[in-house]
Amino acid sequence: QVQLVESGGGLVQPGGSLRLSCAASGRTFSRNAMGWFRQAPGQERDFVSTITWSGTTYYADSVKGRFTISRDNAKNTVFLQMNSLKPEDTAVYYCAASASAGIQVSAARYNYWGPGTQVTVSS
Repeated sequence: QVQLVESGGGLVQPGGSLRLSCAASGRTFSRNAMGWFRQAPGQERDFVSTITWSGTTYYADSVKGRFTISRDNAKNTVFLQMNSLKPEDTAVYYCAASASAGIQVSAARYNYWGPGTQVTVSS
């Protein structure tokens, strides 16, 4: 049974940092693109960042320069380092794994999803 489990969310003040982790089990995703999405209340699920099997990264304009995605294939884990957080970053953050290896920005291209972790940016 394939599972993705996010961790590292929480409450942080504006300008602060958080590091999200996503641990996969049940199969290896070393040859697959992995991604992060987020969903704020009443909003659609939006693309945040993706990383290919070879380490190529891509970001939404809203997080470029502040967020960094990385992966540890040996541990079947993907990370999202979030710096200079803003109140508008508040959302549930989801990790996802794609059946494809390249850049994927559409949620429809991801086959496996974690349950999500809440990130709240507030003073």
